Amino acid sequence: MDKSPLITSNHSALFQIDVYVVVFTLRENRLQVLLNDLPSAGAWQIPGLALPTDLSLEETAAQCVAKYTGLHEAYLEQLYTYGDPDRNAVSVVYFALVPADSLLTPLDESAADWFPVDTLPPLILDHGDILTYALRRLRYKLEYSAVGFELLPDYFSLSELQSTYEIILGEKLDKRNFRRRILQAGIIESTPRRRTGEGRPAQLYRYRPDAVAEVKARRLFP
Repeated sequence: MDKSPLITSNHSALFQIDVYVVVFTLRENRLQVLLNDLPSAGAWQIPGLALPTDLSLEETAAQCVAKYTGLHEAYLEQLYTYGDPDRNAVSVVYFALVPADSLLTPLDESAADWFPVDTLPPLILDHGDILTYALRRLRYKLEYSAVGFELLPDYFSLSELQSTYEIILGEKLDKRNFRRRILQAGIIESTPRRRTGEGRPAQLYRYRPDAVAEVKARRLFP
């Protein structure tokens, strides 16, 4: 009787695992997502890589972000694993957040570009549904965590912070109520810095890395 193992150490011998990353950023006052062009399919896709045998899922996701943006550090979170029988591979999807002041021009060789989340080109397979779910997860996390700060520079004004939340949520927030609740949450602190421009210089703040944002910011913006 053949007693060969049903599972081997080489996962690619049994099935293919692809790692995709939905990369969000703020550009031109809009929430945008990075997509990779597939001329042969006449459509675009979420950037992805086949999982190598020598890298973890998260390491592969980070490598994917670096390949398409040149950035070697970004906020990463696993979104979902898609393994329906009609798929030709198991797809593990992450989402990444890139600060607005980072290098946002995709690498020339990546054939990628940024698109506003509300103005997307044709997408392959179920990538449109994946993007919809990623956006819903981002908006949900914005209500109870400090994930929105991952899209901001290190120092920001309260107006810039509110604008970031409004862009992601797709709705206007009351200025007085927003500032009162974000300051009461204790997750940001003022700095001596000011941003000059038209009108009065704006006070700059920064996120407190020691803040327990998952507790203090719960349901700040229902």
